[in-house]
Amino acid sequence: MKATYLTLSLWFWNHQLWGAVSWLDENETEKKTSAPCCRSRRHRAQIVQSREKAVAGVNRNSQKPVKVKMVLKEVPAENITRPLGRNEVIGLLFRLTIFGAVTYFTIKWMVDAIDPTRKQKMEAQKQAEKLMRQIGVKNVKLSEYEMSIAAHLVDPLSMQIAWRDIAGLDDVITELKETVILPVQKRHLFQKSRLLQPPKGVLLYGPPGCGKTLIAKATAKEAEFRFINLQPSTLTDKWYGESQKLAAAVFSLAIKLQPAIIFIDEIDSFLRSRSSSDHEATAMMKAQFMSLWDGLDTDHHCQVIIMGATNRPQDLDSAILRRMPTRFHINQPIAKQREQILRLILENESVDSSVNLRDIAKETDGFSGSDLREMCRDAALLCVRDFVHNQSDSEPEEAIRPIGQLDLQAAASKMKQSKSAGGPGILLHAALD
Repeated sequence: MKATYLTLSLWFWNHQLWGAVSWLDENETEKKTSAPCCRSRRHRAQIVQSREKAVAGVNRNSQKPVKVKMVLKEVPAENITRPLGRNEVIGLLFRLTIFGAVTYFTIKWMVDAIDPTRKQKMEAQKQAEKLMRQIGVKNVKLSEYEMSIAAHLVDPLSMQIAWRDIAGLDDVITELKETVILPVQKRHLFQKSRLLQPPKGVLLYGPPGCGKTLIAKATAKEAEFRFINLQPSTLTDKWYGESQKLAAAVFSLAIKLQPAIIFIDEIDSFLRSRSSSDHEATAMMKAQFMSLWDGLDTDHHCQVIIMGATNRPQDLDSAILRRMPTRFHINQPIAKQREQILRLILENESVDSSVNLRDIAKETDGFSGSDLREMCRDAALLCVRDFVHNQSDSEPEEAIRPIGQLDLQAAASKMKQSKSAGGPGILLHAALD
């Protein structure tokens, strides 16, 4: 669209300016060839008299027109031509400028009306250029579609989650480091073996709130890979065929930035099982995505990994599951893992020394990591509530009391009531085979 707009503008200005230059050249030539006799008053009077005689050449008796030869033929045509003055040339150029400006803004308005997302694309391009500078990518030429995808690059320095911020998932983190990160970071050790190459896809599945997204964030922070946080809405476009081009741009950008990880959160909403009721554009986009992921033209030596997270793995297409051979089941934490999570959450908080986290972990059966964090927040709020209610204007201000065992038990009881109102967990143990 932008190329068409510039082409029309350049063609218009070239046409108008070339016509103006040709007109000025013709008048300059006529000015040189014209005789000075046409500028005298006497010669002008002769021309006027000749015209009057020609008009009066009529037979008064018969009232029929008489053929009279025009005296103007005796005068050269070059003598009648008047050259353009300076003011006329300036006026001509001014009119051309006004007309060109009106045409420019009209075409620009039409382009904006046809593509209402043009402003958003420009902002995405600026964001992409900023992120490319932050992650240290230089001398890499990107297309317009790749720029739209590059706006979703993640700066590792902006991530606040590291491996030490995840508790209760030590086995998963260790296996993820060994099977996914190590073959890329130590590639020279595994070049001769095709079995030890990094997987093309990694799937994190399990109940909500158990740490799938935390693992992805920590991977972006610690793996030193280029991390693309792909949103399904980025690949949708109102124009036919644009979604396939954006899907191709995802992989072409990742190849230029490799080693890279493409993370798709809630991947089941994007690559769910295909059916005959799917829209044609959606089906073509999925086919394009899978073909570029692991198809005939895929380079098996490229260091691009697709990482997806979902709590509904049964909704994924079988072809997608085949392309994600490395799968990690992030299940709800057991008592020992809950104790580790509670210890990590309350590490920098004011907690009474009499608190027994092992007992709290046993009382919170069925709680996810997100539930435990919310429970600790409610317990801290109980301390603040007591401080506000017991404080008086006459007494000096005192510090908020530390979190006690009763606070944690009251918060756990409240969380159980909210969980029972929401229904039991739907996905505790999901079978993918």
